[in-house]
Amino acid sequence: MSRRKQPNRICKRRRRKIQRRKNKAIFEALLGWLIPEGRLFTKNGFHGNIKWTPEQLAQQAVIWAWWDTRNVTDAFSMTLETCEDLKLENGAKTYTSFINALDRYRKTFSLRLGRQFQALAEEVAGRFWRDGDWVLMGFDGSRATTPRTASNEKEFCAANYGNGKTAKYRKKKSKGMRCRKNEKNKPQPQAPQVWITMMWHMSLRLPWTWRLGPSNSSERGHVMEMLKQEEFPENTLFCGDAGFVGYDFWKAILAAGGNFLVRVGGNVNLLSEKADIKRLGGGIVLCWPKGKMDSGAEPLRLRLVKVKIGKTTMWMLTSVLDRKKLSKRKIITYYKMRWGVEVEYRGLKQTIDKRNLRCRNSDRVYVELDWSIRAMAFAELIALREQISQDNQSQTHPEQDYDTKDRSLANTMRVLRKCMRNLHKYADPHSDLLIQLSGALVQKYNNQTDKKARYRPKNLDKKPLGEPKVRKLSREEQGKLRKLNQQIAA
Repeated sequence: MSRRKQPNRICKRRRRKIQRRKNKAIFEALLGWLIPEGRLFTKNGFHGNIKWTPEQLAQQAVIWAWWDTRNVTDAFSMTLETCEDLKLENGAKTYTSFINALDRYRKTFSLRLGRQFQALAEEVAGRFWRDGDWVLMGFDGSRATTPRTASNEKEFCAANYGNGKTAKYRKKKSKGMRCRKNEKNKPQPQAPQVWITMMWHMSLRLPWTWRLGPSNSSERGHVMEMLKQEEFPENTLFCGDAGFVGYDFWKAILAAGGNFLVRVGGNVNLLSEKADIKRLGGGIVLCWPKGKMDSGAEPLRLRLVKVKIGKTTMWMLTSVLDRKKLSKRKIITYYKMRWGVEVEYRGLKQTIDKRNLRCRNSDRVYVELDWSIRAMAFAELIALREQISQDNQSQTHPEQDYDTKDRSLANTMRVLRKCMRNLHKYADPHSDLLIQLSGALVQKYNNQTDKKARYRPKNLDKKPLGEPKVRKLSREEQGKLRKLNQQIAA
């Protein structure tokens, strides 16, 4: 009996060995697809005495960011083992040289790898690249906490923390509720935090580009910086929440060749050539602040639309004046899609575990967070490629059409980390890496319950957004507008 079972054991061991070699080859091919050798970088951009190649250092950094260890140094130790299995011999050998190289050439890596990622995303996208005529880009900001070290506090903490209007308002409101003599338990200063502003492709559900800064950074300033420094596809529609308002901000989007769709409220003052435009549910309005009016700047002609999403009535403002190009139904759909950027931040903070960063030096904090976002985007792009190709092969079943919302970041990271752990071990014969990536989807179930968190208290300090302030042009303003239109026509 034992002699009969022995050949089966040998065959099974051989199949596991073959599958391990296959997964290893696939993993190497995926890294080579993301960061190809000899294409992205030139030697002129780096120091002449480096002992690593930029492509292999970038591949090493992606593997480092994919590991789920508690400490960054432990993740680098695991990365060295993975690189040894993959025969990546031209990377950094110590953690100090590795992190210093990534810090010194952070802008170079961001520029070249950002363009490479965007080109690959457009190549993979297929029917998800555009929705109708539009390439949809959402943007929003968030924060990640860093260790409370002197370097991090100096770089990331706001210098005037607690002296702003909101802080003074809260102190005044809770004056009778606070202890007057609390010398033993003094309040701790605000923990240092990094501000993240992300551009997010809404149809592909992928990070497109991002900016990092101190906790008091301006997310509108970050977006305007990206609009100046980055190139965006033709007919890009930028979608934002109520914080992304202002004449200069909207003008920057239009100057970059794009259009925008944002939610507005009581923080926006608009002008109208007709009376009671809000009673009619919206119409053509002008954004023309007094300072711009006096300086002779032309007004922004926009469209105000009243919509209802769920139980909430909202006011949306867009630069697309033609209703046929951007209907009310599309406005509701796009604003709902924009919420996915919040899910992206949840994946970064929970799945990638970067809610609390590890590095204790401010320069290295930027490196850690920058490569964490990039590695997350690369992992999602790999899974998206396999899932879209699988969807193209099964178009005979239209009722089973693939949607990018079905992609699971958590399952994608499980697959990649399992593959990296088993590069020097026997692999399960049924654990093909590409098949597992194509199956990294969210669980489908019919949820009939309310998902609103019952433990989340109401924020009484947060004022309701309200409605935008729209008034009719005065006679003097009508005269200025008429005169400006004549000058433009001439």
